[in-house]
Amino acid sequence: MSDSPDFSSLEGGVEAQAADAVRAVVSWYNDQLLAEQRSPVPDEERVEELRAGRQAALADQQQLATADPEEAARIKEVYAARLKDFDAS
Repeated sequence: MSDSPDFSSLEGGVEAQAADAVRAVVSWYNDQLLAEQRSPVPDEERVEELRAGRQAALADQQQLATADPEEAARIKEVYAARLKDFDAS
């Protein structure tokens, strides 16, 4: 079992939990991009994939501003699962 957070016990309702999950994924992308860009020979394909993933996460983060609770719950679940996948890899 991994130690990745599931965001289910956070305060602030599902919208805040979703925002925290999305922020954590954006942070993961930022860390991965920085590491890749600092490598002696950056893999440009990976850099582009990471940038695209980060951009999609940022778009979902903006969508949360107007999301209803059901949409926020869906986003939270998607991003919590993505974090678990990242931690497992």
